[in-house]
Amino acid sequence: MATLRRLREAPRHLLVCEKSNFGNHKSRHRHLVQTHYYNYRVSFLIPECGILSEELKNLVMNTGPYYFVKNLPLHELITPEFISTFIKKGKLILSLDKDTYEETGLQGHPSQFSGRKIMKFIVSIDLMELSLNLDSKKYERISWSFKEKKPLKFDFLLAWHKTGSEESTMMSYFSKYQIQEHQPKVALSTLRDLQCPVLQSSELEGTPEVSCRALELFDWLGAVFSNVDLNNEPNNFISTYCCPEPSTVVAKAYLCTITGFILPEKICLLLEHLW
Repeated sequence: MATLRRLREAPRHLLVCEKSNFGNHKSRHRHLVQTHYYNYRVSFLIPECGILSEELKNLVMNTGPYYFVKNLPLHELITPEFISTFIKKGKLILSLDKDTYEETGLQGHPSQFSGRKIMKFIVSIDLMELSLNLDSKKYERISWSFKEKKPLKFDFLLAWHKTGSEESTMMSYFSKYQIQEHQPKVALSTLRDLQCPVLQSSELEGTPEVSCRALELFDWLGAVFSNVDLNNEPNNFISTYCCPEPSTVVAKAYLCTITGFILPEKICLLLEHLW
């Protein structure tokens, strides 16, 4: 019963569907992408397309790199050298259990996902504000906490969006630690005779026998991106999912999936080339 009770207390999810186009200057797609910082996988499906243009393919194949740093001391991320080299703006956000939070001696607030019994705390540190006040008591306290009071080490995934001709790189900067460079994995394929649901942009809630709902299209895209068989055959014991109705058959469609640690800036570039 305790497990069931915890499942019922899980945060609610909310799917919001909006209609717009990439050419509309009021479209919120760029803001939504830029504020979704941690992206593990990006997929796109292009109907009636059998091959990517060279420009788009080069962009897809050069999404990385990202880096894995093992046992990196947390204080390295608040040094003036690190901030001036890699940070234009941003915050260091820590999610700590109750004991660790109290041991750091830093100010924070309870996590919104803690439930009635508060077990998680969030500490947010504005790195740019910190770098501009290196002689402040606040910087001294945070530095003392990370170096002496509670020296924390973590395994980090790091990615960096270069905005100019900077010479410093992650590999050289963290060379005294165990660091590995990784490239995202790219999967490209052409789908034949793909059954696609019909969606009318003027009717996101759908119309019986005319168009499906936006939520149904969202589910269908997830199935396609996951390589789920959409035939719903009687002998298929893995999935009984089938394409929503009404539907149409597309002779070919190009599917691309990028898996790794993908920056919002890279996704924005993909969107600009796609539309």
